[in-house]
Amino acid sequence: MNSPCSHVATKGRPREFDLDDALAAALRVFWQHGYEAASMAELTAAMGITKPSLYAAFGNKEALFHKALDLYEREKLAYMGTAVEAPTARQVAERLLHGALQMQMSTCDPKGCLGVISSVACGAEAEPIKAEVVKRRASSEAALVARFEKAKAAGELPEGMEAAALVKYLIVLMQGLALQGGSGATCEELQQLVATSMAMWPTK
Repeated sequence: MNSPCSHVATKGRPREFDLDDALAAALRVFWQHGYEAASMAELTAAMGITKPSLYAAFGNKEALFHKALDLYEREKLAYMGTAVEAPTARQVAERLLHGALQMQMSTCDPKGCLGVISSVACGAEAEPIKAEVVKRRASSEAALVARFEKAKAAGELPEGMEAAALVKYLIVLMQGLALQGGSGATCEELQQLVATSMAMWPTK
């Protein structure tokens, strides 16, 4: 669906590009290369716009990344929002791992995880980006911990197992899927990884 802003006039002239399409193109560049390695030349070429148009529509590179990250979470990570609504902890894990698997098996998106790719950047320019990625990840983890605390209270978790530790384990599995996908693992190998993970999952 096109953004209402896509057709708003700028200085008396209509935009010559679609904001949603341009942002989706920027997301693919960031997703493929990470924040630091994505150059303005690559971004403008993929978006089909000039650098002044990019600044006018989205702000600077950091602001563009924040908007791309919003889109990534809204469209690519939507399964995380519904996973916590599953009736059991095991089903939460299944939804998350299968959602992560489907994203890595997509033929139209880059592989790997945008958050992982961008959070490992090491330059000073990327520090605010790393902080934002960490902040968003912490928010997602907190929601999972709260859900698994409910599972613990319901007697689903084995004796002595803490909800926070189980969430960390699940996050590591999901990040592993993304890293394997980004390293060229086949769909069959990723499916086997999910099946093995669920076979070893500590709740019923």
